[in-house]
Amino acid sequence: MFQIFKEHKGFSKQIFLLAKNELIKTYKGAVIGPFWAVIKPAFTLFVYWFAFSVGIKELGDVDVAINGEFINTFDRFTFMIVGFIPWFFISDSITQGAKAIRLNRQFVTKVNFPVSTIMTFTATARLYVHLLLAALMFLYVSLVSGVGVSIYNLQFFLYCPLMFIFFVVLTWSTAPMSAFSRDFENMIVSIMSGIFWVSGIIYSSYEFTSGFLKYLMLLNPINFFANGYRNAFLYQRWFFEYPLELIIFLVEFAAIFVLGIYNYNRLRKSLPDVL
Repeated sequence: MFQIFKEHKGFSKQIFLLAKNELIKTYKGAVIGPFWAVIKPAFTLFVYWFAFSVGIKELGDVDVAINGEFINTFDRFTFMIVGFIPWFFISDSITQGAKAIRLNRQFVTKVNFPVSTIMTFTATARLYVHLLLAALMFLYVSLVSGVGVSIYNLQFFLYCPLMFIFFVVLTWSTAPMSAFSRDFENMIVSIMSGIFWVSGIIYSSYEFTSGFLKYLMLLNPINFFANGYRNAFLYQRWFFEYPLELIIFLVEFAAIFVLGIYNYNRLRKSLPDVL
């Protein structure tokens, strides 16, 4: 842990500059450049809006009840957009984070650069896009959908940094392992579409009638953030009102943190030879 913190010390300016360059590099050659990072999720949201609000009208609005207590009725698109915004960040953080070391191998093999900061600036580049999308989501939810503004919205400043840190820590394991094995990287990319459907992005896991499934969903950290964003912007509930969900996430976070430190420390010195 201290090794990773030591590697970040004095590199904050470089991390932000490299995050900016990461976005530019990703969309290099495109006329509108990094704006594609917004257009892509916007098109995805349009497709889902058309499918659920126009194509399948009989689905109607979403009635949300938590532990048998009715919360509110939400327009289906409004309900989904609040779940999709963290998903876009999470999906890119997992897939691109796993590729981070391999795609930036020059920092490992040619220059003396702290390896752990590679995962940090890769995630920071996605965070820039997420903050822009979150601002657009907030404007839509507060001004267009009619949900309005509330003090619960401030929880965004808890969930967003926590989400960023969690998935950076996750890449301490996945990025070095992907550098060693392209099969591991391909496996991550392959299972992401499946993870989407079991992560509560387009439905509320609080609504499950099966107690087993409801508690099983609590083990999914992506579901924690989907619920968290909806708590902040739709449900108007504080993060501590469902303590079991929070406790399970914190235990998982601690486990991922320890595993990340272990894997990074175990594989870091071998990366130059592998790459």
